[in-house]
Amino acid sequence: MAKPSPADALPQERQQQILQRLRERGRVVAAELSVEFAVSEDSIRRDLRELAAQGLCKRVYGGALPLSAAVAPLRQRRREHAERKLALARKAATLVRQGQVLLIDAGSTNAAVAAALPERYALTVVTNAPDVAQILMEREGFEVLLIGGRIDPRIGGAVGARALQDIERVRADLCFPGACAIDAEGGLWGFDSEEALLKRSMIEASGETVVVATSDKLGAVATHRIAGIGEVQHLVVEHDAGRSLRAAFSAHGVSVHRADPPAA
Repeated sequence: MAKPSPADALPQERQQQILQRLRERGRVVAAELSVEFAVSEDSIRRDLRELAAQGLCKRVYGGALPLSAAVAPLRQRRREHAERKLALARKAATLVRQGQVLLIDAGSTNAAVAAALPERYALTVVTNAPDVAQILMEREGFEVLLIGGRIDPRIGGAVGARALQDIERVRADLCFPGACAIDAEGGLWGFDSEEALLKRSMIEASGETVVVATSDKLGAVATHRIAGIGEVQHLVVEHDAGRSLRAAFSAHGVSVHRADPPAA
């Protein structure tokens, strides 16, 4: 007997299949499920709302996450995809001009950006991340201003009221906010409300915003909106980011920059 296709599933059966995919993938995206089950996105969103109401998942913009979903600690993220992040960082560094003031957020990809910044550019770097400050202190020609406040070891940077006050006293040329998720319609998103507020403050204090994102962050889902896509001027993506995906961001006025392939 032929196995029924996803399109033949009843709502309850479909919801069980969605839960299975959530367990396997760690997240689900409504638009992808709509295609997979051959139903409308409204039907999928209704399924996700019902599952969330039963305490079986967490609804976020664009899809859902397991209730236990969390950003991995910075220590773990430093070890993940190091060559890919280095390739992204090298491309991001080409956007920097001499004499600029940069705001660099915490995160493993942004630490790679700091290491890739050109020397002898008379750059001033303002950061909430001690590891970013340490990287630049060990190189010549950088003025480094460290934002104060409570250090969240999971995030790897300062957050809270003191950090926000420090950022409000700064005017930067370029901002590099860490990205948990970014999509062409909804913009930039994060998982932690306090961290999202700090990233928002960084963007408001800067002339232009550069988001440097590994492929898993593109079209992903997260909880707290940081900024609309119209507030992002540059997006640095990996070399194999799809043409249609890049075109979706370009259609909103974002300059998309593709990194070179990572070293073999």
